[in-house]
Amino acid sequence: MWSSYTCQRCLASLKTGVRPQLQCASQVRLSPQRWISSQNDQPTKSRLPTAQPLLTKRSVSSTARRYQNIAGDVVQSGTSPGLEYTHAPGVSRRVLLQPDNLFHSFSNSPSPDIRRRAAYMKQHAYCPHPDHRQTRQPTTPDDPEAKKSSTAGSPPAHVRFECPDCGIPVYCSEDHWADDYESHLEICDTLRQINEDDHDLRSGRVFPEFKYPGPQLEGALVNMTNWDTFLYSREFEAINADRSMRQVTRLLTYPITIGSVLTELSPYNIRRGGRLTTEGLKSLSALRYTLHPPLSGGGGDIKGLRLNPPAVRIFIVGARAESSLPREVWAQLTHLFPRAKFHIIFIGPESMSNRDDEFPLPPRTPSNPYGAIVEDRISGELKISTYVEYYHTLHKAGHFYPYDPYFDCFMLFHPGLGHPASSHEWEETVPLLLETKVPILATGYTEWDMQRDLKWVQDKMGGEVDLLLEPGENKFRSLRWDLNDLDPQDISCGNWGLWGFRGKRYETTRKD
Repeated sequence: MWSSYTCQRCLASLKTGVRPQLQCASQVRLSPQRWISSQNDQPTKSRLPTAQPLLTKRSVSSTARRYQNIAGDVVQSGTSPGLEYTHAPGVSRRVLLQPDNLFHSFSNSPSPDIRRRAAYMKQHAYCPHPDHRQTRQPTTPDDPEAKKSSTAGSPPAHVRFECPDCGIPVYCSEDHWADDYESHLEICDTLRQINEDDHDLRSGRVFPEFKYPGPQLEGALVNMTNWDTFLYSREFEAINADRSMRQVTRLLTYPITIGSVLTELSPYNIRRGGRLTTEGLKSLSALRYTLHPPLSGGGGDIKGLRLNPPAVRIFIVGARAESSLPREVWAQLTHLFPRAKFHIIFIGPESMSNRDDEFPLPPRTPSNPYGAIVEDRISGELKISTYVEYYHTLHKAGHFYPYDPYFDCFMLFHPGLGHPASSHEWEETVPLLLETKVPILATGYTEWDMQRDLKWVQDKMGGEVDLLLEPGENKFRSLRWDLNDLDPQDISCGNWGLWGFRGKRYETTRKD
């Protein structure tokens, strides 16, 4: 048994039986690098070893300390057990694409996944040229299908031609691409950015932007003005590239969007332009009272025993991709509220899509009637449960009853409440959500998408709705754009807009 004051490098050496070699600051280290490019079928190139000075650095941080093990990997000593950064087994760390070699057409991509994606798009996506007939009803005023005729024109054709500037199949032929080039030019640069970001994820490089900081000191306030101030005040590793910024915000947008509304340092307020309504201030003040409790004077001895409040429940209804995020991403929400505990509940028929190998669905038994998957060992402040079931089924059974505005909140990520293809699935759920009188936050892809959802809620619910947060751009939206494989003209970014509502409350007055 080793002493508690043994340093981590010595401890790792004792475990592996390797004697550490001391290095001085003037020593240099040779780091040979090799990279392989499949563009134009060129032979493998190698880069000669270059001498790099070994820099030494000391820093003081309010987050968890880091150290280097014998293999040279950066290890975060303060990360909760089970959330440490590890490499996937069998995955090599060889860099296949350099930062200046990320652009490839989808059909000729060095990544098999992107080549399969190109084949899928060519089989299902249709050419947006106005000479073709409509294939569906337009969903937005800017939908390219609105320019087509429903009766006249040539038959619909699948996309075949890949734009040489963005590398994505967008038209059925080169003639249609050239004829409609002005319209394509509006999104061509964004499509090229999507192309390079997708190749960057499969380039084989190390992603330091995905190494998240540990718990924050209670006295260290987090600036929630925007992404830059948040990452700086939370002491993330410095992100100096726009592409790395887009990659990290694509994941963090889900927990930080919730935290930006619930925190007492929220950028949304009742001042002019703050978008928070008076009813919204009432509802969020109750949650903030729970999330920012006063110091109780508790301690580790018997005299310091105090009663702890229950965990704040966040119901993510209609969960899809957000339920499969790494749990370390969701743990960032708990670091914003160091004296509170969270219970995140994913609900929806698609909440476990493509995750059967990770968590096989348990059988439904009398003790677990809805087959819930409970992850209660993530950390002492976070618990996650997943229900592959519709919310209205759980609500009618009283599974989560009672609801408390001080401890409960609903979150809808891109629900599509007013979308013609999905609105029927919410007709039974939304009235039950309003019955709870608990805050409901929702996001949207565009301003028009949010206004459509808001109009649907107001029309269907007969005005029994209080608006908590006016629709507008989310300050913590994803900075990375996403592509719809069924329609290459449809590009969006996750959680672009944010708004909130609640079931209408009535104040009782006494009449003399």
